[in-house]
Amino acid sequence: MTTPTFVTVAGRPTRVRIEGDPANSPVVLLHGIGRSLEDWGPQYARMRAHHRVIALDLAGSGFSARSPEPTTLEVLARGVLETLDVLGELRPVHLMGNSLGGAVAMQVVALAPDRVTSLVLVNSAGFGAEVALPLRLLAVPLLGELAVRRTTRGSARMAELLNFADSTLVTPARIDHALAIAEQPDASTVLLETVRALATFRRISHGWRERLIAATAEHARPTLAVWGDQDRVLPAHHLNAVRRAFPHADTELFAGIGHMPQIECPEDFANRVLAFLRDVERATPLTRARSTTRGAPRRRKAAATA
Repeated sequence: MTTPTFVTVAGRPTRVRIEGDPANSPVVLLHGIGRSLEDWGPQYARMRAHHRVIALDLAGSGFSARSPEPTTLEVLARGVLETLDVLGELRPVHLMGNSLGGAVAMQVVALAPDRVTSLVLVNSAGFGAEVALPLRLLAVPLLGELAVRRTTRGSARMAELLNFADSTLVTPARIDHALAIAEQPDASTVLLETVRALATFRRISHGWRERLIAATAEHARPTLAVWGDQDRVLPAHHLNAVRRAFPHADTELFAGIGHMPQIECPEDFANRVLAFLRDVERATPLTRARSTTRGAPRRRKAAATA
């Protein structure tokens, strides 16, 4: 197992984890809002045999320092590109994002399409107005500030429970990790900035979603979108919007799975993603979109710790 380390990106410490043969094609993993690269934990061993795997804590998230600018999708996407530059990874990458990380991945395509080979969107933000109430509450002035002023063990547990259909995955280790992230000096400020750039109390804002999807479609890349049908953060019917926005995309719906299929059904997730990446590398463009739904909640043993 490779331990995360820090690199200096535009003068700020950025936390990264890198695995696999540097000669292999690169896969870049992007986490969701207020999260960290630990959200890809079960996938490192499954992907490093075939790819150079690069994961990072987005600017101001996890244990990475924030950007001096207010946090927006473009700021986060530029941070991804700057991190790849520092790491010397200038080849086009397979870009994989969960939740907010999916929207950041699409923003990277909009900013630098020549740097992206393919997209894997995992329960991605950007495809619908609905989002869980706790995130919408953060958009409310004063109420949001009160909500993030102090993260308790109970509130961290409630936030973790939103992510999984299987509540046994909300382990003491995951809660400890969430509390450690919340204690970072700019964590609450960046969380509020991000939510308020993208949403109101009522819904995820429409304007940025429309612009982002149009910009991504303009530079169409082979795309796989996957979702868990028990997602309580971003509902699974958002996958239908993916199909409308990107008719060329492959899609997969995992039954009995929540917001983080990469953790909750790690083997099925890896098999689906690695097959897609093989297809992309064998044939460009991917000639046929495939849409499937797993009919039974087949859970391989999921990772029990962060």
